[in-house]
Amino acid sequence: MDPTESLRVASQGFDLLFSNDLVGAVDLFSADRYRDSPFHLMGLGVCAFLKAALGMEPELMEEAIQCLESSQAGAKKFMKSAKSGKPSHRLTPGIEWEILHTDAILLLGLTHASSESYRGYLQCLYDLNSAHSKFTKLFKTVYPNGLDDYATPGNTPTPSRKGSIHSLQSLTARSAPQARPTGFLARWGFAPSTSVPPVLGTRNNPSTCGAVEELILSGAAFGYGLFNLVLSLLPSKVRTVVGFLGYNHDRQLAIQALAVSAARSDVHSVFAGLVLMTYYGVVLLLTGYQADEEHIVRQYKGIVNKVSAKYPKGALWILNKAKIQRMTRDAEGAIETLKGGLAPDRPETFPQADTLLAFELAWALLGFRRYEECAEIFLQLMDMNSWSHATYLFIAAGCYVSSGRLDEAQDLLDKIPESVNIQRRIMPTETFIKKKLEFYKRKQVRRGGNPDRYVEAIRISPAEEFAIFWNTHAHIDEATALAHIEEFSAFTPPIGIKSRHMPTRPTPPATITRDLDTPDELAVRSLILGTVHHTIGDYDAGRALLNDALKHGANVEVSTWVSAVAYVELAVLEMKEGERRAARRQGDHAVKAGNSEEEKGVSEWPHTFKAAKEMLGAATTLCAREMDMSSRLDSRIVMLREEIEKKMVMVGYQE
Repeated sequence: MDPTESLRVASQGFDLLFSNDLVGAVDLFSADRYRDSPFHLMGLGVCAFLKAALGMEPELMEEAIQCLESSQAGAKKFMKSAKSGKPSHRLTPGIEWEILHTDAILLLGLTHASSESYRGYLQCLYDLNSAHSKFTKLFKTVYPNGLDDYATPGNTPTPSRKGSIHSLQSLTARSAPQARPTGFLARWGFAPSTSVPPVLGTRNNPSTCGAVEELILSGAAFGYGLFNLVLSLLPSKVRTVVGFLGYNHDRQLAIQALAVSAARSDVHSVFAGLVLMTYYGVVLLLTGYQADEEHIVRQYKGIVNKVSAKYPKGALWILNKAKIQRMTRDAEGAIETLKGGLAPDRPETFPQADTLLAFELAWALLGFRRYEECAEIFLQLMDMNSWSHATYLFIAAGCYVSSGRLDEAQDLLDKIPESVNIQRRIMPTETFIKKKLEFYKRKQVRRGGNPDRYVEAIRISPAEEFAIFWNTHAHIDEATALAHIEEFSAFTPPIGIKSRHMPTRPTPPATITRDLDTPDELAVRSLILGTVHHTIGDYDAGRALLNDALKHGANVEVSTWVSAVAYVELAVLEMKEGERRAARRQGDHAVKAGNSEEEKGVSEWPHTFKAAKEMLGAATTLCAREMDMSSRLDSRIVMLREEIEKKMVMVGYQE
């Protein structure tokens, strides 16, 4: 097999996939002529993986596993034979098949991890265990001088923690090839006295690379970056196991490696871009605070612009353009972008990617309090994939509660138990939903109402409560925040906390039935109000409200997650308020002669860092207990802690 020709044809299949022509891509990858090509088997595996992962349909994972295992076996066979044949490039013979082999290992691991179960995470570790040395070896071979000389999509170097730089230097120093007259160095045409070979494709050495060399350069950075990123994002319980196995990872170096891969032209660059888009989107969505939001957005936009210029109709790139708009508070623009991506006259469709467009559109509409449109999209999602229909029904019902359509809301709530029963496995969201339904029913009975109309007992919309987990309230505009404050502060009993945005409410007569009569409801109300207050910069009221959520959270029955989320929001508040104090000091006082900007900034931050880390520590402790949807919150804590550590480096602060 001519690997260059096989790669060229397979690349055409990926072009179809990235342009939304999933059917055409599968047909090309399945062609009889290339049925033994590891590139084409990998293509089939990627198609199956994306259908399963993007469509959130775990039953499709088995197909992905079979294709990826076939690609892995094929790459291993060609890897052995290539070492004795004539190389088609200037690098180590067979290294292209090693790249493909590690690709299959990575995707197999991600396939198992996508189950979001600890069994799946551990299976992912098992897949990666035997290969971790391969990723490092390939990276050292292809990038012996590190990554600093390589461009990234944002045209700026990725800011790394000092540890990242040091670990990279020590990594390359330990692995520098020894001088020898033949082999690797000889192919580069350098004298035996040169200990470290130069590398193709740097800013200073932009040598023309063939297709296979592009695969090697992009693939080595992609594999190493994704491997380390996956390890760094595993839940804390699994990371403990990783520590015992002796793994070390550096997330900032992983991000830099993926950015270098994304800047190249091979298929790996598109996947590296997709990984970074997903990561940056999650950081912007979940953390609530970023040490350098401008840099993240610049890199994110650079990747999206690069890929969407080549595949303008690709749903995945439309999705990420809309995510950037929503995270930078252009929700109207995001809604228009997403609706355009779902236009009925679009020439090609990628159903699983279309599902993500609809899912993102639903959250954007919810963030704007466009409840009826949001409910419509969540109900449409039930026809688009088989993921938790109970969750879609629950959020849509919450939207109808918010818009006053209680009959429609009750009809949807009544469908949830049957929907849960037909699922193959109970999702974490469904476990939470079952508890909430029982909670509403008990409240309705306690109030003497009709048990079949328990929707009448709901005051805080289930949609808004779910929005807490997606951190939607952190990305709303001021008008939406004020509408939330008006709505939730009107519930009785009065909250008893002063805010310039919240009108003082009179205490109602004792004979009036209270809207909220449980610690759960009082805690959730204070949590939402505290979050939207600090979103619009009212930190004093936000802190008081979040502390009120903690007070009620100590006695909750169902909403066991409230206190942990409140601590995370307090950490975000501390960091955002610290930024404001530092900016005001910088604007009010001239820098003394001889003092650097870093030195001036340090004095503003010690209290902020200490307080924020204490809040995250308390949240971590609570996450370690049995708590609904703790995995998602745990990931948020990990990413927020890293953003705080980045800020510490940026201002020159050391504990």
